[in-house]
Amino acid sequence: MARAATTSDVFNAIAEPRRRDIVNLLATGPERDVTELVLTLRLPQSTVSKHLGVLRKVGIVAVHKAGKRRLYRLNPQELKPVHDWIEHFEQLWNSHLAGIKAAAERTAQQLAARNRAASN
Repeated sequence: MARAATTSDVFNAIAEPRRRDIVNLLATGPERDVTELVLTLRLPQSTVSKHLGVLRKVGIVAVHKAGKRRLYRLNPQELKPVHDWIEHFEQLWNSHLAGIKAAAERTAQQLAARNRAASN
């Protein structure tokens, strides 16, 4: 089965770790130009530009010109499909965490009981 194009949807676009790094950077501050992204990520300019192109095509990132600079910003609303999908797993995670907590509490109680019995 052929892989979907990276620009087919937000999921495919953020599947690449370096694109997620770009999204993370843009989420933590103001607009940034390519030079700032290149310096922060320590990637070649052509690589950053390519990844920005993918992110722009699916709408996660927007760009505008400010003089000679092109400033990129995050469109967080475009990540909502990812949030909505992950939200389905919240109950599952909460259930697993509750089970882990209960098991840890039982173990702590058993150890405390053994320590009390051993000290008597």
